[in-house]
Amino acid sequence: MLVRMVELGGRHGAALRSEVATALGERALRSALATGVLKQIWRGVVIHAEDALKIRTQAAAAALAIGEHAVLSGPTALELHGLTAAVSTDIHITVPFSKCPKSRPGLVIHQSRFEPDDVVELDGLRVLNLAQTLADFLCDGDRFAAFACVDEALHGLSPRDDLALRAAIRGRLHTRADRRGFNTAKMLLHLATGKADSPPESIFRLRVVEAGFPVPQAQHEIFTIDGQVLYILDIAWPEVRIALEYDGYASHEGREDRDVERDSRMAGRGWITIRADAADLRDPSRVIGELRAAFRKRSG
Repeated sequence: MLVRMVELGGRHGAALRSEVATALGERALRSALATGVLKQIWRGVVIHAEDALKIRTQAAAAALAIGEHAVLSGPTALELHGLTAAVSTDIHITVPFSKCPKSRPGLVIHQSRFEPDDVVELDGLRVLNLAQTLADFLCDGDRFAAFACVDEALHGLSPRDDLALRAAIRGRLHTRADRRGFNTAKMLLHLATGKADSPPESIFRLRVVEAGFPVPQAQHEIFTIDGQVLYILDIAWPEVRIALEYDGYASHEGREDRDVERDSRMAGRGWITIRADAADLRDPSRVIGELRAAFRKRSG
């Protein structure tokens, strides 16, 4: 009875407090809250406590708290669209200018103009469509996370779908009333290739461009003498034979010896390989310094 009540309307384990009280009775509701079975995440909305960290449960609760005029947006919408590069501990939701609910802990309210065709339904949740969300985030969000999200969204698309998504994002950029961040957004969209295998690779690509290096190639292929793909380099400047490889923990654990052997073989082909890891994401100064040294060597 409790589970069936809380999941009224397929709301991912979220429900209005009044609905729960009607279905269970106020006494049973208070007992469930007191014992930790249910949690009141925001005033007037309760969720299953075991679902408290699930993005869809939090998003459904936010929609109930704010009302049907609201639409999930920002990092929350990006995550619901399946992108992983933008992370926020808060739920972001947008309302029309005619509405003025207040933000509260864990729930960030934005005001903006949006049309019905800007909204899609994902798993029963009203969400800004991908192009609109990316356009907004390119202008308003952290530029590294935004760039990585665009790369992630373009990843694996056919050339036709790639062009279509880019055109849709550009269209949304040109219709934004707020012009702040417009030029940066255009630059980031132009730089994105959709080839990066992970958000950190995208971030490093943007970092090296901002540091003044030539725009590198992403996922550059190295071939054997008979035309077979031997290696794929994360980030590369093939004209000077310099490569930057990101060693993610999950993909490179236990591969240190193989990486050393690979770098040695690449050196035999005249390549300088610089490796980066998660610590360099936070402070890229070592990587940038080694890249500068490598470029000086090549120009000497």
